Formats: sequence, C-alpha cells, structure tokens
Amino acid sequence: MNALTLLPALLWVGVAAAQPAATQIWPGKSVRVIVPFAPGGTADTLGRIVSAKLSESMGQAFVVENRGGAGGLLGAEVVSKSAPDGYTLGVTGLGPLSIATAIATAASTKPPYDPVKDFSHVALFGGPPSVLAVHPALPAIDLKQFIVLATSQRGVINYGSAGNGSTGQLLAELFKQRSGARMQHIAYKGASSAVVDAIAGHIQAVSTTLTTTSAAMRARRLRALAISSSGRLPDFPDVPTFRESGYPDLVASVWFSLSAPPATPTEVVTRLNAEVRRILQLADVRERLRPEGIETNTLDARAFTEFVTAEVRRWGPLVRASGARHE
Repeated sequence: MNALTLLPALLWVGVAAAQPAATQIWPGKSVRVIVPFAPGGTADTLGRIVSAKLSESMGQAFVVENRGGAGGLLGAEVVSKSAPDGYTLGVTGLGPLSIATAIATAASTKPPYDPVKDFSHVALFGGPPSVLAVHPALPAIDLKQFIVLATSQRGVINYGSAGNGSTGQLLAELFKQRSGARMQHIAYKGASSAVVDAIAGHIQAVSTTLTTTSAAMRARRLRALAISSSGRLPDFPDVPTFRESGYPDLVASVWFSLSAPPATPTEVVTRLNAEVRRILQLADVRERLRPEGIETNTLDARAFTEFVTAEVRRWGPLVRASGARHE
C-alpha cells in the first residue's frame, strides 16, 4: 500500500478515534426502555413491539421496564435524568409530554422536566384514538342516550381511565363540560385495569385508547359510544366519532413516541430514528397495529421535536379548560 492509498484509511481512523467510544460500539450491552404506564395499555403494547424488533436488528436486548404513576410523569422523569449514553430510552407521548406537564403547570406545580428541552426526542410511533365505552347493561346505546342518562337525577356515571392526567381522563372531562354529563372519574394505575373493571360492571364506563378496549368491543363485552378519530374507522364502522356527534374539539390521536435523555449522542438518535421508522413500516407490524386504529408516522428526529413543541402549545389551553388535575 503506497502513501496515497494509505492516507484515506489513516484519516478514517483519526475521525473514528475522535468519536466517543460509547458511540462507536453502541449498543454494546442491553438497553432499558422505560414505559411510564402499567403493563397492558397502548404505551406498553407499542413499547414492547418496537423493543422486540430493535432487539432483533441491533443484536442487543431492549428490555421494557414499566414505571407508572402521575399520568406518565414519574417514568418520563427517570428518562430525562438518566445518563445520555443511549442505554436508557423511554416511551413518551401525548400524556407525559403534553398533558401531564400542562396539568402540573395549571396546578401551579413545576413539572419535573421540560417536555421539549429535557429530552432527546427520537421518533414518533403514532397512536390510536380514544374511546368512550360502557358496560352493555347500561341503558344507553348511543352518546345521546348516555348524556340523557348522565344528566338525570338517577346518579352519577362512574368512568375509569388509565390514571389522573391520562388522555382518557382529559377527553372525558372535556366531554363533561361540553355535554353537561355527570361523570365521576375513577383513576386506575393503567388502562387495562380500568377496562377489566368496566367489563365486570364495577364501573359503568371507561375512557381510554382503542388499543386497550378493542378486544372487549369485538367481544361485545363493552359498547363503544364514541371515538376521538377525525372519521370512522374501517374496522369499527358502527362507532361514531365525537365530531359527528356534535363535539368537534374532541378530535385527537393518543400518540406515543420514543425519547432519550437530553444530550444523547446525535449518532445514536439518528440511528434509532431510522430503525424505528423502518420497523413501523414492516408488514407484520402494520398488520398488528391496523385493527386498533394506530396510524404510524415517519418524522425524522428534528421534525418530531417540532411536533412535540406544537402539541405542548395545543394541549395547554385544553387542560386548563377541562379542569383535569393530578390527585
């Protein structure tokens, strides 16, 4: 090898040596993926699907760790304060980034993190709409009858959600204000527990994601009254939207995402973003998510960060109007 052919190789070695060692070998060990909600909900489902695929393609285990509480604040705080080495990631989303922080601010309590600045936002998964569903024994076959029942003097409708500050609670509280329905919130430590109790008749209604309620809806163990998508879904054509039922501001996707601690190396973020976007387009993944109304996204890391910023601005006023609070 002469000097001319050797020079590029030497330059490459010099550049590689200048990079942090952790970045060069990442991932060199298992990666923990914190889901800030209990097992069984949409965040957990998406986190486990993506983590399993990352384990296959990256050659290291991406291990899901559930840390629920405070609408996602507790688990997301762990991510925001972890070492920025690429070995701690978190399933974030509308709840912990936009809603839970807005609820804390509305209560004059400083959130434990800034939803934009205190993370390296990696990739947007997408998400399902939210559903208001009731036990089949409840004498309300549609939203109109439900409102009549919930505004009568026969008592207050108890509804469950994934917890205080969850998207299900926020949308239900907005619905209460717009419709005048009398509904009492029952906070659960996870959406799946709320659904189980709704099926058992311990509570009369549940407000949570389509992902969590879809199996019970198909089995006719829960009756869906309205959905927060912009239009009806092909897999649930008989379920009307809140919009067509007269509530145009109750249109929302309960989106979820992947984030890392602030200052995580750009190379790690870029690689993860590309890999997550590839995973979300896989045929088996799309087929798994389609029946639950989950629409995936293909934003790069910078565009996703801009999306988070816009969502924080959007949901702040809605949280204040809803009166939702952490208890």
